[in-house]
Formats: sequence, C-alpha cells, structure tokens
Amino acid sequence: MFKYLILIQPLGFMYGSSGGFLSPENLVGRSRAKFPPDAATLSGLFFSTNKVQSFTTHEDLNQELHVAGPFWTLENNLMNFYVPIPRTKLVTQKEVDEWTIKDGQWERKLREEDFKDSLTWQRVNSWDYSAKEIKINESAAPSPWKFVSILHPKMKLEERHVKAEDGLFLEYAVQLPDDVYLAYLSTHELPEGWYRFGGENHVVEIKSIKLPEKHPIIERLKDPIEQAFALITPAVWGSNRLSYRHPQHPDFPASQLMLTDKAIPFRYRRGASDNPQDSKEYRVGGQLGRGRYAVGAGSVYVLEKPLKKSWWDWPEEWFPQEDLV
Repeated sequence: MFKYLILIQPLGFMYGSSGGFLSPENLVGRSRAKFPPDAATLSGLFFSTNKVQSFTTHEDLNQELHVAGPFWTLENNLMNFYVPIPRTKLVTQKEVDEWTIKDGQWERKLREEDFKDSLTWQRVNSWDYSAKEIKINESAAPSPWKFVSILHPKMKLEERHVKAEDGLFLEYAVQLPDDVYLAYLSTHELPEGWYRFGGENHVVEIKSIKLPEKHPIIERLKDPIEQAFALITPAVWGSNRLSYRHPQHPDFPASQLMLTDKAIPFRYRRGASDNPQDSKEYRVGGQLGRGRYAVGAGSVYVLEKPLKKSWWDWPEEWFPQEDLV
C-alpha cells in the first residue's frame, strides 16, 4: 500500500518544449501540452537516485516500488491534495451537473458548450461528494499551472555569449504558483533534496511525507470495488500495439457502461539501460520503457457484476504482460 506523499516544488520553470503543434493561437507549440510529468518519470528518478545513494536494495525497488499520480496540492493543506474529478461529475464556474444512467445510456442536462470552463480537480477528502456538494464546499479547482512562452539563448560553443545570428529562440514552459506542489503517491520514501526532474532536467525540490494510516486515499484504496469505479490516474489496459478501454482478462467482469475518452500512448514504467557496463539488475532500470495505450484519469466504469476486490488486490495477470521492458 502507498506510504508516502512525494511533493515536488519546481525551482523556476518546468517542461519547456519548442515542438508539438502550431496554430494561429499558438505559434510556439506546447508539445501537446502534456503536464504534469507522469508517475513513470518519478519512478525513474527513484532508480537513478538509488544508484548513487543506495537508500534501499535495487531488487526491493524492482519488485515493490509503486508510484501513482500526478496530483497536486497547496502549501497550506498538503495532505488534502487534488485528484482528477470523475467524468460523471460536471462542475463549472457557474453550474453543476452529473451524468446519470437511464435505459442503459449515459445522459446529462447541460449541453456541451455549457461546461467548457469545467473544473477538472477535486480535493481527495471530497471524493464521495456530489457535484453540487463539491461546488458548495469549494472543493473543485482548475489546473493551477499556466503555459508561458520564454526566450532561450543559443550559446557559442567556445564562449558564454549568444550567437550573433539566430541567437534566441522561443520555448514553451510551465509556471506554477509558489504555494503549489506536484504530488505523487509512493510505496517508498525519496530522500529530501534538489533533483533534476523531467525530460528537460529542470531543478526541483522534493520532500516525502509519511501518510497517516487513516488518510482518505488509504481508506478508499482498501475498500472493495462494487459495480462501479472511477480512475484518478491513467489506466493501462492495452499494450504498445493494442488499444483497449477495459481489462481483457477473462476473470475481470465485463464493462456494462464506460464513460471515457479513447486510449492514448502513455509511458508508465522504466525500461532498459543502454549501458552494457551495468549489471543485469541495473540494466532493467534505465530509460523509460515503451509507451502503452492507456485511458485517461477520470474515466468511469460500470461493471456487469461487483468486482469485490480492492485496488491493491488486483492480480498482476489482469494487466497486459507484453513487452514489459
């Protein structure tokens, strides 16, 4: 079970990229606006840090490390962090609505254009609230980060001066308020300190907080799932070649109804190292592994029969085993 809340505070901008797509409104490109970093990014940091600090055995990490996220939280209430709102609950700046099932179909009252400003995060303590209760208790929020364009210099190779021609280029970066932390759940503690984190190697400050046994997320993950559940992280049901929206194992109850988007590529685990000098144990934990197809956080499932298992009791064979590294 998860024991720690890993908090990440950027020391400046994060995740800059010059590519992805261009449009009249976005002449810089946001690399598909993918933020925050996936949990696999943090798991990779665990393994790279362990090579230097050896705070636990590599075999222990290989078999026992589980990381979930991304989430985020505020400095004045760290433990009551924000998780994605299930897609059955629609909370906008002005109105609320909920999907309901009628005659085997999902339906809602609001039109598509009525919830374009919908809030996408809710505090974990409000998980059982209705959309109306979430609104009344101010438990919902939009993403706190914003994308900004910044100028980067192209330096000369032989001296620290900007090149005379084409010496500046635009890059997209993400800015977080000073009181906002990225948050991840983890089975292991990461030593506090400054780290390079993410594909652009931005410097961040990381600290680990022990989760109390009665924390709402721990209690929720211990509860057996009945006939419906919602996701707070992307779910990998497919492989790197096959896209599925629900588990394919015959022991998993069939999905009666689903409220989700199409599966998209998602990197969810570490992969192999390119360094032949590494031992066998370390070779299995270098770069990120292949991307798998995953459905997004917030997806909702209604099963044909109750599952009667908690999240922590799901058998490993329910998940795809193809090309694990």
